[in-house]
Amino acid sequence: MAMKQSLQLRIGQQLSMTPQLQQAIKLLQLSTMDLQQEIQQALDSNMMLEVAEEESGDSSNQDPVGNSNEEVSSVDNETPTTDTVENMTADIPDELPIDSSWEDVFDVAQVTSAVQATAEQQDFAAQRTKDETLLDYLFWQLDTMRFTERDRAIATAIIDSVNDDGYLVTPIENIYQGLMEQLEDLEFDEVEAVLHRVQRFDPIGVAAVDLADCLKIQLLQIPESTPFRDNALQLVTRYLDVLAAHDQPKLLRKLAVNEQQLSEIIALIRTLDPKPGSRLQSSTADYVVPDVFVSKVKGKWQVSLNPDIAPKLRINPFYSSMIKRADNSEDNTNMKNHLQEAKWFIKSLYSRNDTLLRVGKSIVVKQEGFFDHGAIAMKPMVLRDIAEELELHESTISRVTTQKYMHTPNGIFELKYFFSSHVSTEAGGECSATAIKAFIKELVSNETPKKPLSDSKIAELLKEKGINVARRTVAKYREAMSIPSSSRRKTIL
Repeated sequence: MAMKQSLQLRIGQQLSMTPQLQQAIKLLQLSTMDLQQEIQQALDSNMMLEVAEEESGDSSNQDPVGNSNEEVSSVDNETPTTDTVENMTADIPDELPIDSSWEDVFDVAQVTSAVQATAEQQDFAAQRTKDETLLDYLFWQLDTMRFTERDRAIATAIIDSVNDDGYLVTPIENIYQGLMEQLEDLEFDEVEAVLHRVQRFDPIGVAAVDLADCLKIQLLQIPESTPFRDNALQLVTRYLDVLAAHDQPKLLRKLAVNEQQLSEIIALIRTLDPKPGSRLQSSTADYVVPDVFVSKVKGKWQVSLNPDIAPKLRINPFYSSMIKRADNSEDNTNMKNHLQEAKWFIKSLYSRNDTLLRVGKSIVVKQEGFFDHGAIAMKPMVLRDIAEELELHESTISRVTTQKYMHTPNGIFELKYFFSSHVSTEAGGECSATAIKAFIKELVSNETPKKPLSDSKIAELLKEKGINVARRTVAKYREAMSIPSSSRRKTIL
């Protein structure tokens, strides 16, 4: 059966993005550190871009990446413009081909990738030495001590089974079974003997089987003349679960001591390290550069962009003056493309910072109570509240508040911190989840250690403040703040 060919006309709608919109969205969602790298790559690859030098008293070369100190009470939703921006973007066409990238529109020089690769290779400041791990430290000690080849193989297997906290993650019986195939006539006592030697490595208590074993190893290293050492050994080896349950009467009875002596025993145990390996784990610090500054001047909150988040950019006048309009040579075409790309980059950068400043001002206006009184006065707010006020899409607000930080008198916060859900109050109002967490934290910090507040009691105290919160909600917020339950917060002494 032959198939008949035919033509059909269909009408449909499809969302398309121009290259300039793609670039604007990309810059909008970049963090400050990533933005600086993006700007540096643009400077390295585009001859038409350069950093504008600061000139006192002359604002003609100011780019759109300047900051603003306008009062939040007079926030203007219209995009501010400068003569520089207007001059640089006047000849940019309104429409460019859609569903394409910069490489499809402009003939970017092939040297771009080579320049970027060279810059990455020579970025010695970004290169960091490898951090020493706990296993590295243990193996170093193994190499500096006298072990037979047989014992060294056993010790290597033991160290390989130690986690970051310093505990054995593989039972010693399994380690023994695994070594029987490698070492002839291996006895379990040999493995245990090497384990005891490894447990005397620094930090003391490493390679312990469990918490009780870890504390026991550390206590055995303390001089026998230490007061209450034997009582502490008895407690950690036999009654550690009773201590965890804060059962003081049972501890007094089992150890045959009085309250003062029990206090001394527990004080000695508290000097021990329950995770001996954790203090050797060095973590890379994450640096946060604030995008927005908030300060109070003459009784009013003011918002400004961080002037150091990006260098001031401009078009290189020397290279731009070399472009000839009627010249269609390859070099002249490349310079035109670079100029066009540079103008769009500056315009996108300006749009990013203007949107960031407008969102920052709107947040400060809506959360003025937080800046005056702290987290307890935080109001419920969602992305839609800011989007409707600034006439922007919620996705735009989401991008501009992700990995963007605000420096305030109360500390540095991510912009997303100011958005939270709400809980109804008896007065018919709303209370934000952030404020409820602050209330819970305040109640827990002021509770009696020997009689901590239960989740039900906290819910009752919040209800007295007019906040209707269920016990399960209190438990959820408490766990989100890493606050232990009342039974774990209870102290017997």
